[in-house]
Amino acid sequence: MELRHLRAFVAVAEELHFGRAAARLHIAQPPLSQQVRHLERDLGVQLLERTTRRVRLTNAGAVFLEHARRVLAEADRARESVLLTEQGERGEIRVGLTGATTWRLLPRMTRAYRARYPLVRLELHPSVFSGAQISALLDGGIDVGLLRAPVPAPLESRTLLDEELVAVLPAEHPLAARSSVPLTELAEENFVSYPDRQGSNLRDTAVRGCASVGFWPRVVQEAQDTYTVVALVAAAVGVALLPASAEWLHFEGVAFRPVTGADLRVPVALSWRPGNESPVLAGFLAVAAETFPT
Repeated sequence: MELRHLRAFVAVAEELHFGRAAARLHIAQPPLSQQVRHLERDLGVQLLERTTRRVRLTNAGAVFLEHARRVLAEADRARESVLLTEQGERGEIRVGLTGATTWRLLPRMTRAYRARYPLVRLELHPSVFSGAQISALLDGGIDVGLLRAPVPAPLESRTLLDEELVAVLPAEHPLAARSSVPLTELAEENFVSYPDRQGSNLRDTAVRGCASVGFWPRVVQEAQDTYTVVALVAAAVGVALLPASAEWLHFEGVAFRPVTGADLRVPVALSWRPGNESPVLAGFLAVAAETFPT
């Protein structure tokens, strides 16, 4: 049983005329008749009663017509789905997210991508630290990651923006009264930070910045996520150096102030595995480039 035989039968069954059915399918009438006979032979039943004056469906033909229509419709959907997938317009993309910075980038990027590719399923994989995203990329757990640079080889990447770290202070802290805070002024403070050895590029940047002005931050409390770090600062456990996007938490009892005296910028990058030729990934990267041009 072939799809072309089903199409031939459906055309004749709907037109009840071989000549009109042949014209509809843009073929000659003898090949059309032959295809219907092939189908009847395959099924072992007569589907059409033919006379010199008329064509009509047999009982078996009427039942089979509904099945044939469903098979052809499903075949058309399958063909469309495969073509859309090949063009990157259908399928799935797994996107890794890291930290507070993604709150700034993700809404714009996902709105733009969903508008362009509404049939692609966007699966989001949040994690706290960039190290986890890098591992997931290398292991094939995600297709693309939004993380903080540096991105190690062999992964490919494209920087979307540079974000500054800011001082996060208890609201009653004397330095909170200033418009900005010299980094050296924090040398004697207790710090709240992300855990060491967890692949946190934010912590590494903060430590390098402090070292560049002559001190090593005294970390008295560690926390796994930005929200908890800010909550501990609000509780006057210590101060913190966090990305400026953390201010979006609108946490009471804390002050966010720019830091002077050191380079505390953290690049935020989009990263993916080299050699991944997925058209869905290519479409995502193209939308990202349009949304965040460099």
